[in-house]
Amino acid sequence: MSTNSILFSPIQMGGTGLPNRVLMAPLTRNRSDTDGTPKDMAQTYYAQRASAGMILTEATQISPLGKGYLDTPGIYTDAQIDGWKKITDTVHAAGGRIYCQLWHVGRISHTSLLPDGRAPVSSTDKAANAQTFTANGFEDTSKPEALNAEGIKTAIADYVTAAQAAKKAGFDGIEVHAANGYLIDQFLQDGVNDRADAYGGSIENRMRLLEEVLDAVTDVFGADRTGVRLSPLGEANDMSDSDPETHFTAIYKMLDARKLAYLHIVEQFPGNDGEKSVIKALRPHYTGFYIANGGYDAKTAADAIESGHAHAVTFGRPFIANPDLPERYRRGADLNPQDQNTFYGGGREGYTDYPFLDTPPA
Repeated sequence: MSTNSILFSPIQMGGTGLPNRVLMAPLTRNRSDTDGTPKDMAQTYYAQRASAGMILTEATQISPLGKGYLDTPGIYTDAQIDGWKKITDTVHAAGGRIYCQLWHVGRISHTSLLPDGRAPVSSTDKAANAQTFTANGFEDTSKPEALNAEGIKTAIADYVTAAQAAKKAGFDGIEVHAANGYLIDQFLQDGVNDRADAYGGSIENRMRLLEEVLDAVTDVFGADRTGVRLSPLGEANDMSDSDPETHFTAIYKMLDARKLAYLHIVEQFPGNDGEKSVIKALRPHYTGFYIANGGYDAKTAADAIESGHAHAVTFGRPFIANPDLPERYRRGADLNPQDQNTFYGGGREGYTDYPFLDTPPA
């Protein structure tokens, strides 16, 4: 890879200047305290990866009811804010930029993870044919309650609280997680959303929650520091849609009109090299900053940017094992092997101990 590759050219993304186009994708690592406060070792983990054009945090729940997996972080209490502030300060001191991904899992949860053993909430009262990770290991998700009008208002208010907390914690911006079968996606896709009210039926109704969340959180951060993540072809967590091209065309156009910092698209999932014709058909409907994700390497990422398909690319698993990934791509160096046994949960092993090209990890 040439040092003159377009991957290493700076670019402006909304209100944030990026020194390169090699961005770090959100990566769930299940290493927070049980109350959702990031552990001190997360400061090292994120700072090691500060050479990314921009870091997106692991998915971070906006409320106790938004939690779906063991030992994932939150962004709604003072302790969580303090924990994340240490991380953002460390990343900024290392020259990096970091956005917080705001997450509500919806029905992809289990009563044992929620306050007072409550049921999860969703667009529907139908359980997902999916599992989540609890203190007992992998368990089937619990049957959810369909959010009523008051519950939807509460969820939107929780997004605002989380956005305010992210601002206090010193993040450069936020990403609204509307992908991968979590709460907002459960409203967007008609294979799950079976409502007959103002949030169900037509695509205009089904994207209403996303619109109202964006109305609320852009009042906190501004549109130019707010991004959205979507997975138009995603079937993760028991998702499906009858006509993704038509329905996501409407979503793309709605988001395009909002002049957000970016749109972040999961174009494919690990192990699924599915047809990208829908992704290509959707692409012209978003004229702003576009971040591609899914199955890219240095060459295909540069090709996507050179062709005009993307402005930047997020890399997930490569950043787990290679804290200096941009420099490795710049030099054409070999990548460290990944230890999948340490992806989820544990301590520093497989988290902060992957070697750099030139210097040992901190």
